[in-house]
Amino acid sequence: MTLLGRLLKNRRAGDADTAWNLPNLHGPDLLTLTSRSFDDGGAMPLEHAAKPVGGSNLSPQLAWTSLPAGTAELLLVVEDIDVPLGKPAVHCVALIDPAAGELEPGALAAREPGKGVRVLRSTIGRGYHGPAPVKGHGPHHYVFQLFALAAPVGTTPTARPRAFLPAVTGPVLGRGRLTGVYER
Repeated sequence: MTLLGRLLKNRRAGDADTAWNLPNLHGPDLLTLTSRSFDDGGAMPLEHAAKPVGGSNLSPQLAWTSLPAGTAELLLVVEDIDVPLGKPAVHCVALIDPAAGELEPGALAAREPGKGVRVLRSTIGRGYHGPAPVKGHGPHHYVFQLFALAAPVGTTPTARPRAFLPAVTGPVLGRGRLTGVYER
């Protein structure tokens, strides 16, 4: 265990400030979000971790149940709720065409996103940024949150997630989440 990991052991952002808990993104929990890469609450494979920790920074495959009627666009937000900061770190924000059906591995890449995917700014940059927690800090929970929106967001937003996410207008027709765990 590294000294920094030990010093920050009990400092964690928590779930309260995730996109899931924003008033404008509340909606019925109708969607089931799954991945062939890991089970809900299960360990994320190294290939999905960031390159500096030995991973490939490959976004995982994601699939969801039938979307509610009237879904115009999907909003995907990935957050690390265990980062030793005041709020969770946003690892990815993307807008997805509902016709996509599912996301194949790597579909959240900044340079070449999958068909029907628009990657936006996150806390770290554009596109998917895999886990890279402080060594020895303990398990980090990466929450993949999917929101079915009744209206498209419109032009590609350039604002940071903490400014963009509260401004998303809905209504949210359905939502689902999947949590992957990664530890160094």
